[in-house]
Formats: sequence, structure tokens, C-alpha cells
Amino acid sequence: MNIHEYQGKEVLKQYGVLVPEGKVAFTVDEAVEAAKQLGTSVVVVKAQIHAGGRGKAGGVKVAKNLDEVRAYASEILGKVLVTHQTGPEGKEVKRLLIEQGCDIKKEYYVGVVVDRATGCVVMMASEEGGMDIEEVAEHSPEKILKEVIDPAVGLLPFQAQRLAYAINIPKELVRKTVQFMTALYTAFVDKDCSIAEINPLVVTGDGNVMALDAKLNFDSNALFRHKDILALRDLEEEDEKEIEASKYDLSYIALDGNIGCMVNGAGLAMATMDIIKHFGGEPANFLDVGGGATKEKVTEAFKILLSDANVKGIFVNIFGGIMRCDVIAEGVVAAARELGLERPLVVRLEGTNVELGKKILNESGLNLVAADSMSDGAQKIVALVK
Repeated sequence: MNIHEYQGKEVLKQYGVLVPEGKVAFTVDEAVEAAKQLGTSVVVVKAQIHAGGRGKAGGVKVAKNLDEVRAYASEILGKVLVTHQTGPEGKEVKRLLIEQGCDIKKEYYVGVVVDRATGCVVMMASEEGGMDIEEVAEHSPEKILKEVIDPAVGLLPFQAQRLAYAINIPKELVRKTVQFMTALYTAFVDKDCSIAEINPLVVTGDGNVMALDAKLNFDSNALFRHKDILALRDLEEEDEKEIEASKYDLSYIALDGNIGCMVNGAGLAMATMDIIKHFGGEPANFLDVGGGATKEKVTEAFKILLSDANVKGIFVNIFGGIMRCDVIAEGVVAAARELGLERPLVVRLEGTNVELGKKILNESGLNLVAADSMSDGAQKIVALVK
């Protein structure tokens, strides 16, 4: 789950991370009033969307007076920002962060992520702050330093100190930087984050170490432990179909293709998308109904697929282990009858109760195509869609 920058900064403040003073605004008048309350000669007007690259897209402006605040707020609110993370459709700006200006001496990057290669949390740092870290990784990978953190002891002071020196933090500010990194790591672990990214971390003219931006993502599976974080969820920033899927505990991610996929198991979902691509098709989604799906859950999953106008055909690819093929078949039939299935449907079932599942489908009267294997099914749905 993602949250907005201003929300992430409020979370980090609880752990002693220094951030600029700021206020959220939903209208132009609120933006001007927020700037008045902050009372600084310079304020920054920042678009709040769930995507990076806002500055390059025109979503971050520095205002030197209230007239400029009003002008920039009017310009950004309601604007559709297109960044490298939004895709070509972009995201509409519906809220702003009005923030105190900052005397920046130098910008750095600090991020905390889960590294699946080591099975540990890793803290990364670079003196190339303010840039897309992906660009730094591609062109100057030697400028990204990493510390692998032992989960039994957490981030040790010498590790944070080593990172601070490696990215050339001024010597007199190393202690503050170590405190900053330690607080960031503590927040990451306490709140079950999947990423905590500060870009840029800045050294200020008055000798402080501050998070000028903050991106926090959270492990959705751990949100039951964090009602305060769940309350920060902005549904307007999420895909409607993904929101609907989350109500039924379905793993659904919308993609740009035209072949809807219903599978059970994340590995099978990835393999299904790969084989569709292999045969020249484009998957429209990642949809995993899981191992313990009910008929009702499968019905809702199928409805979500059919609600996507971009979906021109559906491939149901189920290997029944814990998940029974007859349950999948009953859900598919129920949803197809309720919504009126007119698009091509290819079904491949294998595993527990497979014969009963096939019998349910064959006797349903639905216009479907049976597949003998995953490869056979992928070829058939690609051909039908084309």
C-alpha cells in the first residue's frame, strides 16, 4: 500500500526524523491559507500523487509570495501529471503539500528496502540525491553504497556511520546522519514497510539533516497490525478493479493488455502471463484467486475481469491442489450467467476434482474452449483475441 508524501513525513516525524513544516491543501484557498500559516518567505507547492518524478512533470513549484502560491496551486490542482511511474494516462492532482522552503547545501539519497537476494533489509545511500535512483544505478552504480542489516541486531551505528562517510556527509553532521538513518530503519521495521525512500535527504545551511521528500510503501499483508496506516489509504489513487479485488482478498494487478487471466498461485500467474506473451498476446492483469477460494470469491474475480473493457478474451488456468477445480468451474459459470459472457473464454483445468470441474463447464451451455495444457490454452486464447 502506498501513501502520500505528506503522510509519510508525518509517520517519520513520530520517529524523530526531521522534515520541513508543511500543510495539506485540497483547494487553492486552502493552499494560500497554509502558506500564510507557515509564515516563511519561500514555500514549495507540491503535487500529491502516488508516483515519483513529480518535479520533472511540473508538479513541484517554489513560490516567493502568496500571489505565486495562488498561481501555482491553480495551475497544479486538477492537472494530470504524467511521470515515468504513472504511465501515459497520468494521475490527476487532487491535493497539494504546501511546505516551508529550505536552505539546501547538498542533496543525498537514502533508502531502505527488502533485498530478496540476501533475505535481509538493506540500507542504500548515495551522494547523487535528487535524481532518479534508477538512473544512478544504471549509469553510476559505484555511487550507490549498501549495508546489509542483520535482522537479529538491526542497523548498527558503525554501519550507518560507514554509509555517511562513504557518501561524503560533512564530518560535523555524521552523528546527526547516523541518528537519521537509525530512525528511518526503525520506522521501516515498526511499520512493516516494503520501501522507505528519502530522495533527497538534505544538509541545510543551519546544520541540520532533513528529509525533503519521503516515499513509504507498506506490506499489505501486515496492515492488520497497523490500523493507523490503513486509515491513510487514498482510494482515489488506486485502480477501481484493484480496490474491488482487495475486498475479496484477491491478488489483482491491472496491466495494459487485452487477455484477462484467472489463475491460482502467484507462480502460475507469472508463468501464464509469460506464455501468453510468448505466443504474441498481451496479458490484461495478474489475478490470483489463491488456494482457498470459494465459489463466491471466484465469481467476484470473474466479474472483475469482465468489467475491464480492454479485456477481449479470458484465459482460466487452474491447477487444483488445495484449490478444487469444481469450485473454480462453479464460480466461472455463475459469473458468466450473471453478466452475460460474450467474449472468448479458454479454460484449462488440472488437478483436484478436474473431471467434475470439466463436467460443470461442459453442461453449463457456455461458449467456451477447453485446453489440454497451459501452452495449448495460451495459443488458443491469443488466436481467438486476434
